[in-house]
Amino acid sequence: MSINRINQITLLGMAALFLGVTGAAFAALSQAEKAQEPVIKKVPIERSAPESGKQMYMDYCAVCHGHDGKGGGPAAAALKAPPSDLTQMAKKAGGESPYFRVKSALQFGSSIGAHGTSDMPVWGPLFRSVSGGDSAQVQLRINNLATYVDSLQEK
Repeated sequence: MSINRINQITLLGMAALFLGVTGAAFAALSQAEKAQEPVIKKVPIERSAPESGKQMYMDYCAVCHGHDGKGGGPAAAALKAPPSDLTQMAKKAGGESPYFRVKSALQFGSSIGAHGTSDMPVWGPLFRSVSGGDSAQVQLRINNLATYVDSLQEK
């Protein structure tokens, strides 16, 4: 066998070894990335006091939208689309209060493009379930929560 042929075989062997090691490293990296992907753990809704918009916000909304409403809650990284910065709603609407938009989103779901997915629950049916079907209590919850989100608006 000629020296050129031996060199070619050696180079091919080294290239195969390199590609094999590199491929294994990429596969391991891919597996590690998958293992670190955040996941939202879905749990049943718990009953929170309907009189306190702030308490309901902390119990139901802060996990995604953050305690300050800016979208940095602990579950935010696991969502397909980042949660809205609730403090900027009035500013983005030319100073108009977001009360009625929030109320509608809570009751019927969000058509806001930023949500883009069904990550945000429709709270109306969930509030009905924890209110024993009492529609007056459901409305109290929705009104108080919408009022609290309205109070988060940056001036």
